[in-house]
Amino acid sequence: MEITQMQAVQIVRAGEIKLVDIPSPSMSPAEVLLKIKYVGFCGSDLNTYLGKNPMVRLPIVPGHEIGAVIAATGLDVPSHLQAGMSCTVNPYTACGNCSSCRNGRPNACRFNRTLGVQRDGAMCEYIVAPWEKVIADSAISPKDFCLVEPMSVGFHAVNRAQVNDLDVVAVVGCGMIGVGAIVRSSIRGAKVIAIDVDDAKLALAKRLGANFTVNSQTEDVHERLQEITGNQGPDVIVEAVGAPSTYQMAVNEVAFTGRVACIGYAKTEIAFETKYFVQKELDIRGSRNAMPEDFRAVMEYLKRGICPKEELISGIYPPDKARDALEKWKANPGQVFRILIEFP
Repeated sequence: MEITQMQAVQIVRAGEIKLVDIPSPSMSPAEVLLKIKYVGFCGSDLNTYLGKNPMVRLPIVPGHEIGAVIAATGLDVPSHLQAGMSCTVNPYTACGNCSSCRNGRPNACRFNRTLGVQRDGAMCEYIVAPWEKVIADSAISPKDFCLVEPMSVGFHAVNRAQVNDLDVVAVVGCGMIGVGAIVRSSIRGAKVIAIDVDDAKLALAKRLGANFTVNSQTEDVHERLQEITGNQGPDVIVEAVGAPSTYQMAVNEVAFTGRVACIGYAKTEIAFETKYFVQKELDIRGSRNAMPEDFRAVMEYLKRGICPKEELISGIYPPDKARDALEKWKANPGQVFRILIEFP
């Protein structure tokens, strides 16, 4: 008998999240039907729950950090995608016509609609996706696939900053996206400085490739960066927090002719010493989402078997405990990397 309804997690309004029944998806010839196994809660989902996400359309089914298995493929889907393969999904859209798309940067499409933000996401039993958006590899488990999208955002920031083996890179914020920037910078041979307020996150950052760590709550960041860099400042600073103080830190501490890659969204306006923009001749670059090559690079890293993946997963909850998961994150924002919702 055909199943016409399925369960989904839905954020109804700020502070209200519940399990609902929604229609099961139907698959077109160019689409892939995915059985969802795990979905990660992103920082944007937490902000939606807290009423701090201005881009979201409510009510919304959250979720764009996806670990799934291909359940079926449409008639027009290429043969490299087969039922039973584990996979994730590139959750962004691109219009193909805006300046970003014409310039070969569809990750920053002006009209992008990300799963779980501007359109319903994957925190449900099944989804369908265009075959071009499905990224499959049976060597990666569905659970590990949940780490690919958030880490790819950090990988993309390192690409935007053009990090190389001669650079000293400071990553401000050691959450999942910052972790991605640390890993990618280390792979490229740069000397990496991890900055955070949590010693446990800093210890993990060191195991992931950071050469130095700085606790910005207990240490003088300026003095430590000057000491590490021989009074030059880091060549690159990746801002992965989104707070006024960390944005100011990035501009103030980066070396002359340095590059600042900005990932975090600040919730308020920020005052800068704009003379540094000119005196240092800075390159300040936004970094949004990720490109397919960033996804592939994260997947190759995970397949090397050196990532402490279990340490990046702070908890796994069933769908009916999604509110508990977000409340845990709300109460301990500095101690959570990723929380997953598992669909049986």
